[in-house]
Amino acid sequence: CAIWFDFWSISATFASVFILFCYFLFGFFQATGGPVGTAVMGNWFCDADSVKSRGTIFGFWTCHQYCGDITAALCTAWVLGLGAPYWWALVIPSIANILWAFLTMQLVADPYDKGIITPEVKIRQAKFEAKKKEMAEQGVSLEEDEGPQAISYMGALQIPMVASYAFAFGFFKLTNYCLFFWLPYFLGKNFDPVTANLIASLYSVGMMPGGIIVGYVSDLFGGRRAVVIGVFMCILIVFLGLFAKFSESGDMNPIALLFMLGCMGILVGGPNNIITSAVAADLSSHPSVRGSSKSLGTVTGLINGCGSITASIGLMAVGPLQDAFGWSSVWIYLIACTAAGTGLMGPKIYAELFPPPAEASSVVV
Repeated sequence: CAIWFDFWSISATFASVFILFCYFLFGFFQATGGPVGTAVMGNWFCDADSVKSRGTIFGFWTCHQYCGDITAALCTAWVLGLGAPYWWALVIPSIANILWAFLTMQLVADPYDKGIITPEVKIRQAKFEAKKKEMAEQGVSLEEDEGPQAISYMGALQIPMVASYAFAFGFFKLTNYCLFFWLPYFLGKNFDPVTANLIASLYSVGMMPGGIIVGYVSDLFGGRRAVVIGVFMCILIVFLGLFAKFSESGDMNPIALLFMLGCMGILVGGPNNIITSAVAADLSSHPSVRGSSKSLGTVTGLINGCGSITASIGLMAVGPLQDAFGWSSVWIYLIACTAAGTGLMGPKIYAELFPPPAEASSVVV
């Protein structure tokens, strides 16, 4: 509306406020997709074999979001390359979202709705029968089981490691958002806008196999995902250091640049994808909420929400840093953020590397 009705010619302030409001609404509704989608996946893939391969399953599943990122980048480059009005780059994804919504509405959120009894449902029903028998002995009758009750955010925070992962993910998400939003601008110093946008999309391409790699490797090591994530983050710090060293010189080899962007996509995308999917599913399997499938959506939403808040605040420092000290300071800032997030996961990494003897042979969740 702001573009079609030319709100800018009416009032620059009004146009800016309107666009910011639209962005807020977009973020508000878009943020519902991750927690809900993860909860639905948790409903369907909860048998013993799926739990053992949880990282791989969720790693493949999380590729869908980057298909959208890449498609949008290619669509924008195509529109600008044709010389068409730039607002077509917004209209085309909007139409695609509307069409996709109709398909989403046909999906089945819970296998129980189709009469499929999953292990999670069996656990819940066993708990209900035990409680029903106990209450019957006291002369109190219970109604039929109406399903698991959703846990509160405070209840989710009481699950071990949820708070640590939530804050750690905030720093990782800040690094991801900074690279995602600022890479085209950074590359624009040496490339035309269309080429810069296409090169930056390679970062999103790298994020797709990242989740699969982290998920598969963590499955091989018995679900020890924090260790794998920590290794990826340490390697990412090395790549960010190279960017800090060569970003101001302007003589970085294009082939090396493409290779580094692809690797950085893998290193950032892997942990980001797995924390909000497989790790969240591991955390929601804690004995205190076992049998409550509704805990997964709450845990995922909490981790995602804390990550978005941290990232949105941290992004405000990028512009001033770049103006005052150059791009090298931005990469150093991201190194500090990555190190901080990894440090918050330190206790979990240590617990996975040196588990108590009784747990040494079990899957770490």
